[in-house]
Amino acid sequence: METLIQPKVLKGFRDILPEAEIRRSVLTEKLTATFRSFGFVPIDTPALEYSEILLRKSNGETEKQVFRFEDNGKRDVSLRFDLTVPFARFIAEHKDELYFPFKRYHIAKVWRGEKPQAGRYREFVQCDFDMVGTDSAAADFEILSLMKTALAAIGVEKVHIHLSHRGVFNAFLANINASELSEDILRTVDKLNKIGQEEVIKLLTEQLSTVDSATAADKAQSILKFISGADSFDATLALMKELAGDSELATASIKRLDELHAMMKATGIEASFVLDPSITRGLDYYTGVVYETFLDDLPSIGSVCSGGRYDNLAGLYMKEKVSGVGSSIGLDRLLAGLEMLGAVEQKRSFLDAEVFCLDATLAAHYQMVAGKMRSQGIAVEVFPDAKKINQQYNVTDKKGVPFGILIKAEDAAKNVLTLKNLKTREQFEGITIEKAIELIKA
Repeated sequence: METLIQPKVLKGFRDILPEAEIRRSVLTEKLTATFRSFGFVPIDTPALEYSEILLRKSNGETEKQVFRFEDNGKRDVSLRFDLTVPFARFIAEHKDELYFPFKRYHIAKVWRGEKPQAGRYREFVQCDFDMVGTDSAAADFEILSLMKTALAAIGVEKVHIHLSHRGVFNAFLANINASELSEDILRTVDKLNKIGQEEVIKLLTEQLSTVDSATAADKAQSILKFISGADSFDATLALMKELAGDSELATASIKRLDELHAMMKATGIEASFVLDPSITRGLDYYTGVVYETFLDDLPSIGSVCSGGRYDNLAGLYMKEKVSGVGSSIGLDRLLAGLEMLGAVEQKRSFLDAEVFCLDATLAAHYQMVAGKMRSQGIAVEVFPDAKKINQQYNVTDKKGVPFGILIKAEDAAKNVLTLKNLKTREQFEGITIEKAIELIKA
């Protein structure tokens, strides 16, 4: 006898059963509707890309997380670790077929070889939305506004979006003569919420000591003061302006943050945003506004929606400069957080009703009834076998179907049916199909 293979999945990967996938699908549908309401259109890109495409503008930490291998054609390929870098390649490859500004959304799986933990897997779904072809403050604000609107559409109201500007931070580093360490410092600051102030100060001092050990400690404290901010948007902006100096980069970047704040106040959503200079985003391609989103009731799960402006990303693949700004919702992490908070609707199917099979000879009639109901927007299925009614009830109960339809031979002859509320057990006997549809919709 042939030995059976043990069914198992790789560490950090998982199967998703219908109830969980329904929750994700419902969120995805609501997000899709929101993106479309802002004028965004869908695209898709391959899961596999040439490694040089994905990794040309990345740091060592990113490379450690990438699933990279040589395929059968001896090509160096990698699974995409996000949807932003493939999008940049997409823009360069299809620029003559597109219009600008171009607004896209993309909901698909990505892969990262990071350590699995609560809400984090090696295979997960990201939900990206980007606008390219404009460097306006209006574009930055539209992404921020869409973040808030999209999260509200899926029932996530208690959130705060923390934002900052890489340009202000870079100007500040230039002001304290630490520009040559900017990438290392940015990545260290990005770890503030994970490792705490004390460890960040230690790492910053070590990094700054490689250039000037005499001033390293003072500069590290100055960086901590900058990223700590103040108690309001305006006060923090004033502190950032003071510490960043009056260079052209500092002035332009502060102006952009001021413009965004004015738009937030004009649209009445400023209470959902926090100016937080510690937000730097670890990836190298961000050049302007950057942001991360935290659940008020579960900040420990980390950012559930993040992104920023990446003016030079497409420049890796084309000579023309195309400005871009976008954000990404980590759908699986967000779902994990909502489940912890008990804020996700528990739904086991998309059905409104089940036509029970009481008599196999009435199969055609059952299908006729189901067809008429579907034509009126009712999601309904016919139980395929004439099993004992309790067995049919048990299966239907596991699906969470709210209504049952029972039709005997004498009912079929009169073209009537019995509609049963499977939760309350209330029955409506001898009613027409049209009446049943009315009751289900009500």
